[in-house]
Amino acid sequence: MTDPHQANSDMQTDYVIGQDNIEGQLGPFGFDVHNRVFVISALVSVAFIQLTLMFPDLAGQVFQSVVAFSTGKLDWYFMLVVNFFVVFCLALVILPHGSVRLGGPEARPEYSYLSWFSMLFAAGIGIGLMFFGVLEPVYHANVSLPLGVTSPFGAEGALDPDAIAEASAMGLAGTYFHWGLHGWAVYVVMALALGIFTYNKGLPFSIRSAFFPLLGERVWGWWGHAIDILAVFSTLFGLATSLGLGAQQANAGMNFVFGLEVSTQFQVVTIIVVTGVALVSVWRGLEGGVKRLSEVNMVLALLFFFFVLFAGPTLVALNGFWTGLTTYVTEFIPLSMPFGREDDAFRQAWTVFYWAWWVSWAPFVGMFIARVSRGRTVREFVICVLLIPSLFIFIWMGVFGATALDQLYADPAGSLVKDYVIDAYSPELSLFGMLNELPLTSMMSTLAIFLALVFFVTSSDSGSLVIDTITAGGKIDAPRTQRMFWASVEGLVAIVLLIGGGLTALQAGVTATAIPFSVAMLLMCYTIIKALNGELRRHRQAS
Repeated sequence: MTDPHQANSDMQTDYVIGQDNIEGQLGPFGFDVHNRVFVISALVSVAFIQLTLMFPDLAGQVFQSVVAFSTGKLDWYFMLVVNFFVVFCLALVILPHGSVRLGGPEARPEYSYLSWFSMLFAAGIGIGLMFFGVLEPVYHANVSLPLGVTSPFGAEGALDPDAIAEASAMGLAGTYFHWGLHGWAVYVVMALALGIFTYNKGLPFSIRSAFFPLLGERVWGWWGHAIDILAVFSTLFGLATSLGLGAQQANAGMNFVFGLEVSTQFQVVTIIVVTGVALVSVWRGLEGGVKRLSEVNMVLALLFFFFVLFAGPTLVALNGFWTGLTTYVTEFIPLSMPFGREDDAFRQAWTVFYWAWWVSWAPFVGMFIARVSRGRTVREFVICVLLIPSLFIFIWMGVFGATALDQLYADPAGSLVKDYVIDAYSPELSLFGMLNELPLTSMMSTLAIFLALVFFVTSSDSGSLVIDTITAGGKIDAPRTQRMFWASVEGLVAIVLLIGGGLTALQAGVTATAIPFSVAMLLMCYTIIKALNGELRRHRQAS
């Protein structure tokens, strides 16, 4: 293995590098892997796929039990943990630790702000914007009702004009709550830990490196293996959830536009086709694949957004964004409280699932963010990663949500949004229900399908790079065949989860891995502070 001190002269560390790598080839495919992590992760993944396909009914029952336990019994735990991550991030902005630069005092960013934000956008939030941008604001304003807000629809279905404004504002605020600072604080913790220990301490680009202050040389043994294996499964299931949702929405959109059948079989075919495209992108690598796709997708997404903004009720949409934002700020603390609440439909079915999803995605998005963030100061890093994606999400979901809510309340009887979100609850169709009321419905619905599929590709692509890095012992230039292997496994996991129980199975996969990994991330907060304290001491001694 190449000593990172030699490759990065501005890194100084007293740590001893001790990876257990296999150098060269393993088998006929030219793999270069961290033996135990790769083999165990691959074998367990294959076993999971086979068992779920062999016993789908039993798998479905297990998945339902996991979801019920996680959301019903551990809601307080997930909310407290993610609240702590938010406070931790805000403290780093204020404390002197924020002046530390990832990579050392002389390091400078490798990517422009535009490229950096584009990659954050595509890897971390893309499919979610398409799937939940209409669904959540409408659902929270009328069904889940955060903090006990009254539904605008009375007992007999008649509209209450006095309740519309309050319910709409809270529906948008509840959506912002799930997609804003809390979720990105989870990513910041993971990305910062990886960035500090890789770029400043000279350790391998792997999750285990963040635990060196706690485990010492044992981090290269089975303790470290277990951490990395857990990170692999957390990433697999978090990513499979997004891929499954993307396939469901693409299938629903094709039914809406072209009349194609909505079925699990069609969704499986969609995953197979898009995974094939992702394999090509993975082969091209970070610069030729992920970065280029992310930038193209960013441009198309912006065009799609501006169409909805200007083709719909523009002033209503902008006002909805602002009203939702002010309500989010004023209700931030009540929404964050885990105790003394009666809005179980909102807190347990939505908030807890999201917090588990973000924790499950943390190795994937965190490693990817760290990979492209060398040269930024801790303060710049935390502020930008917390605020810039959150603000973009707020604008997007504010405009889409406010537009859909305006359509709903203007004509409840003829609203497809009401049909798809409130009456029949077909969440994958919610976006298309909103587009049905705008001009160029078929064209824009087709663009929405294309965007969902490309987000699908970029997520799979980015996730493959991350899992490959973990299973290769921290290498960032492992053979491309390994990345293609993991891209294929991600698609297969998404397929078996859909077969094994649809959305419930996807939720179960997320929460099952998020429970133990959230404990690991709490420990990371300690190791981050320990590492930053060392950097501050080194800087003071040097000056």
